[in-house]
Amino acid sequence: MAERQAAQDDVLMREIDDAVRQDEYARLAKTYGRPLLVLLVVGLIAFAGYLFWDSQREGKMEEQSEALVGALDQLDAGNLDSAAQQAAALAANSEGGAWASARLIEAGVAMEQGKNADAVKIFAEVAGNEDAPAALRDLARIREVAANYDNMKPDDVIAKLKPMAVPGNAYFGSAGELVAMAYLEKGDRKQAGTLFGEIAKSDDVPETLQSRARQMAGLLGIDAVEDVDELLEQQGAGTGIPAGQGSE
Repeated sequence: MAERQAAQDDVLMREIDDAVRQDEYARLAKTYGRPLLVLLVVGLIAFAGYLFWDSQREGKMEEQSEALVGALDQLDAGNLDSAAQQAAALAANSEGGAWASARLIEAGVAMEQGKNADAVKIFAEVAGNEDAPAALRDLARIREVAANYDNMKPDDVIAKLKPMAVPGNAYFGSAGELVAMAYLEKGDRKQAGTLFGEIAKSDDVPETLQSRARQMAGLLGIDAVEDVDELLEQQGAGTGIPAGQGSE
């Protein structure tokens, strides 16, 4: 049972982390400034996975998991109002992981409906709730900052996310990008470049994020390529051209 729980927890963390990373900074190399904050409802299936894992310890969580899956089904069908209503009902009668997951669904719906201020408020509420699982609190903090980035001072972004913007943290890539951009807005190119370089060299972040970070690090004068041959092989695989060959 312990091994099963550990495996499910590991899958959850990977799903949440990958989901958070997908939708940030489509225009990093072009803008050098504010990130593109297109925040859709992502990673919600991972919340259901978390509740399933948690239900192994407490029978009551089975009902809450079913309620959460019902809200997710409505969300998947595009019934935002219904999804929000079911999530709100679950949040009102639960705590811990179930409550945090339900509130994050509400925040996601609010983002989809253009209610950014409401979403930021909910994200902050989850991030500050000590009864919620640490993984969901951290996710909520990143979402809070990302959704409110344009209204925040760079120093405030750094203060909120710097503890997570370190190699080895489950959210290093996502938090690191936001912190690096905040450093860049402050005019601290050295700190920004160093952090982008660390993200680019991390084996624990997706290749797409590594590529973005590598580009930014290079533009800031930081060499983030550890193995040139490996990079060329990866690029060759992506283009169908064997490494070392090109047009003549």
